[in-house]
Amino acid sequence: MKKIILSTLAIATLIFTSCSDDDDGVIVDPGPGPELNIEVPTTYSFERDGESTVSFSGQTTRILMGEALISSMQDFDTATEQSLLDMYANENTPFEDEDLNASSKSVRGKVAASQDYFSTNSAASATIKQYFADLISAQVNEVFPAQTTEATAGVAGQIADGNSTRYINDKGLEYNQAVTKGLIGALMIDQALNNYLGTAVLDAGTNIEDNDNDIVVDGEAYTDMEHKWDEAYGYAYGTAFDLADPNPTIGEDDSFLNKYIGRVEGDSDFAGIAAAIFDAFKLGRAAIVAKNYTVRDEQATILRELLSQVIGVRAVYYLQQGKNGIEANDLGGAFHDLSEGFGFIYSLQFTRNPLTNQPYFSADEVQEFIDQLTSGNGFWDVTPETLDTLSSTISERFTFTVAQAGSI
Repeated sequence: MKKIILSTLAIATLIFTSCSDDDDGVIVDPGPGPELNIEVPTTYSFERDGESTVSFSGQTTRILMGEALISSMQDFDTATEQSLLDMYANENTPFEDEDLNASSKSVRGKVAASQDYFSTNSAASATIKQYFADLISAQVNEVFPAQTTEATAGVAGQIADGNSTRYINDKGLEYNQAVTKGLIGALMIDQALNNYLGTAVLDAGTNIEDNDNDIVVDGEAYTDMEHKWDEAYGYAYGTAFDLADPNPTIGEDDSFLNKYIGRVEGDSDFAGIAAAIFDAFKLGRAAIVAKNYTVRDEQATILRELLSQVIGVRAVYYLQQGKNGIEANDLGGAFHDLSEGFGFIYSLQFTRNPLTNQPYFSADEVQEFIDQLTSGNGFWDVTPETLDTLSSTISERFTFTVAQAGSI
């Protein structure tokens, strides 16, 4: 353990200065302020009476279920509509991994299911859950039968992308990419930012009193508040090679949030964001141990900004890469990038702006973006000008430029 002397001014100001629009994207430390003594471990390791109090197995399970689903969406030989929908809902023992079959968890169950965004909006939650089911069904009913057809405007089929073959619908969209990137928002981001890091969940019932008095969940080593914070952590690092020290392999451990924290970290304009995210998770958890709920909530605020920014950056990145492909007449590459961008745009409605406690873009705004991408023949018709306009609109809502997010 090492003692970190924290500045309340630094914590509060980091919300507004982290990953700024400076060219180097450096995380800024605004300087010293009143000291807060919190014992913070060098890794995400916390114990009580010699026993680990860290637990997020449910998040690991859902990530693995998601991996199996998106992989099977490309299994043209054996996957069926029913088998894929069963994976989505974890029904009828759909997985090769018997531990996943035995689990009570499912991907569908936690899609658009956060306390803060959807507890009073069950209709929206149901619509979003069905949206993913519809994409899964469309992959089988529209794309599978056309796998040997050459795709053209208005015709589903295959299209070349360098040394790869992509399988698209009649508008150029890869459904598997829309599902993968859409789940990053609808599952990982929504659950982390709008559920487990929210005070409605962290402070539910007697959680504050129990945490203050180290009263643990029956049969477990952790308090309920500690566990809720860990569950948010699990959606970013639940399949990491080293669960307590995940950043050495960030971007390599799954196909969802972890992967794209790594991708944004790999852009020199945003270098340092992975460490800032990990440190906020770690400090927030240490603050819970120290019973310091002000610092805990400040770290939740930082996480909402930075993890939302990952979504925004990658949405703009793929729109710009798609534009480059169109201009180079590499339609296969362009449509692949635009499919990924499509999914990240869908995920924008699950982000959380700490200044408003609302998503950076509403569901209606997201639908307007999608309508622009899919009108007429969709990607076959979309213009570089439209992609630039969408990119600018998204970047302006955050604190980065199109040039920063769109670079490799």
